[in-house]
Amino acid sequence: MRATPEDVFVTSGFQQALDLVARVVLAPGDIVAVEDPGYPPPTMLFRSLRMRVVGVPVDEEGIVVAAIPAGTTLVYVTPSHQFPLGMSMSLPRRRQLLDWADRTGAVIVEDDYDSEFRYAGRPLEPLQSIDESWRVLYVGSFSKTMLPTLRLGFVVAPPSLFPALRKAKLVTDWYTAKPMQDALAQFIAEGQFARHIRRMRRIYEDRHQLLVSILESRFGDVLEPIPSMAGMHVAATLRPEVELTDREIARRARRAGVDLHMPISSFAVTEPPRRGLVFGYGAIPIEHIPDGLLRLHDCCLNARDDT
Repeated sequence: MRATPEDVFVTSGFQQALDLVARVVLAPGDIVAVEDPGYPPPTMLFRSLRMRVVGVPVDEEGIVVAAIPAGTTLVYVTPSHQFPLGMSMSLPRRRQLLDWADRTGAVIVEDDYDSEFRYAGRPLEPLQSIDESWRVLYVGSFSKTMLPTLRLGFVVAPPSLFPALRKAKLVTDWYTAKPMQDALAQFIAEGQFARHIRRMRRIYEDRHQLLVSILESRFGDVLEPIPSMAGMHVAATLRPEVELTDREIARRARRAGVDLHMPISSFAVTEPPRRGLVFGYGAIPIEHIPDGLLRLHDCCLNARDDT
């Protein structure tokens, strides 16, 4: 990160971080571009503030910059591990996005929600670290690395925005609970947080590798996994010959005792939805993964016989 402690603005979780940014840099009617498919809460937030939300397609390199509509004021992206598809934004695409923002004067909100859990290759540089024009606002939280109920997030923003961010924060909840901040700060300073990340990275990597290996060996006639080497979920698209929709398969899976994260089509914004499944493995013991996938495989294969 290219930041000092003074550049970090603490918030009550990721959603408040995004809300404060929206209140400071946007006005009702502004065009906001989001990845399509994408994470639903930002879309709901922007729409609640009366912004014009437009979905922009993603490909294997990330958001398609050429498809961002003219007049866009802010674009929200998940470059390290696109949600929900899972690919990482390539370096050329990152530079293209930064050039676009510099040329248009738009703001980029970078959500780096689970970049700590990367299982291959060198760590990816955040957009913020290669941004030379302060067009990127970096938002994050401890929901994925610690627990969602912690409700601690942050924004790395240019100093020029801090007075407005403070005012926006004041009228929402005054301040984020200081005892929780102090406890987490001590946890970090003592090295406990870094040790926790290393331990959980090994656990999630084992789950990731097992899940992907079973999908590739047993689901070749049904699903095509999207390459991903990070995070706590894997996405896979349905092959054309599968007759059921991803929502129908998810319903069948739940009846068989398999609770899938969500079908990919449920994350569509404005583009025609893709068909596929999202497998979250953050909270499932590794020994339960094979049985769950076996039940899911039966659901997919027997789809044509289901009435």
